[in-house]
Amino acid sequence: MIHSTAIIEPGAKLGNNVSVGPYSYIGNDVVIGDDCIIESHVVVKGPSIIGSGNHIFQFASVGEACQDKKYNNEPTTLIMGDNNVIRECATIHRGTIQDQGVTKIGSNNLFMAYTHVAHDAVIGDNVIFANNASVAGHVHVGDWVILGGNSGVHQFCKIGDHAFIGMYSGVNKDVPPFVTTIGMPAGPAAINKEGMKRRGFESDEIMAVRRAYKAFYRKSLGVDEAIASLSEDAAKYPAVQTMIDFVKASERGIVR
Repeated sequence: MIHSTAIIEPGAKLGNNVSVGPYSYIGNDVVIGDDCIIESHVVVKGPSIIGSGNHIFQFASVGEACQDKKYNNEPTTLIMGDNNVIRECATIHRGTIQDQGVTKIGSNNLFMAYTHVAHDAVIGDNVIFANNASVAGHVHVGDWVILGGNSGVHQFCKIGDHAFIGMYSGVNKDVPPFVTTIGMPAGPAAINKEGMKRRGFESDEIMAVRRAYKAFYRKSLGVDEAIASLSEDAAKYPAVQTMIDFVKASERGIVR
């Protein structure tokens, strides 16, 4: 159902069974997939491609031009997957030509009230942004990540799969997979053991990740020394190899 007060620009394309509430605005170059719910007073601008089954709550702004001062109205893009929930007053901006020109949002994510995804960010699947959590431009967030309330991530940082960013954390370096952070600036606190259990990791692999965490953070080893000490576990447990690969690829350095 499209409410009579909603504005749908001629260039917008809406799929089957899309609902648009009162006073919402859908701009040109916006594609919205089947079974999406757009509540009242929502703004969706483009170029944006929104998948199926997404639910966008009132006063959210999706696909707006970014806040980077270098941005000069270039036709950059937002691409969003399926079954995301975007709560009240959340903001998600399009990319810039200084990067790939696109902001990417995966599927099955929850963006709680007042959360923010800046230009050129890449967000994986099954991610939760708690209230007021924000990521700056060019940030990459892996799958199954949780960002606690009022946490923030500095531009160009990367957050590995299954990491847990504690409330009020200020992340200014990369966070390896499975690591929990806390503090300002954010530092390592533990592994996300409970999250791993919920997602079906076996106890021996969880213990191997815990050993890897200790090698990186509790044994006064350099990064190369820590990686060398984990060769046996890395060969046996994919989660440990995932941590090692992430650390090796880090350009900003990992939280310490």
